[in-house]
Amino acid sequence: MTQKQIAVLAAEPCCASVLAAPLDEDEAVQLAQGFAALADPVRLRMLSMIAASDEVCSCDLLEPLGKAQPTVSHHTKALADAGLIVGEKRGRWVFWRAVPERIDALRRSLTP
Repeated sequence: MTQKQIAVLAAEPCCASVLAAPLDEDEAVQLAQGFAALADPVRLRMLSMIAASDEVCSCDLLEPLGKAQPTVSHHTKALADAGLIVGEKRGRWVFWRAVPERIDALRRSLTP
């Protein structure tokens, strides 16, 4: 991506409201991926925990969610693939942060 493309993306909202205008195919795909990731109650709770903090270690998600490490990994991967969280591996664990711009894009898509 060129600097000009990045500047244009930064200046324009990433997606139109689904209520205000028809979506193009790329916008629809991006929004669908985000909403699909949030359609699972465990992932929705997980995102709320991560977004409420600066960052959260995977190890700190196990007990509150009542899930084993492989299950937490599966769900964090789904959220990361949808662009809603980003992780940084430190030693044995991954520390996760929310991507506010991506969450805001989903929110804006439902706002007229």
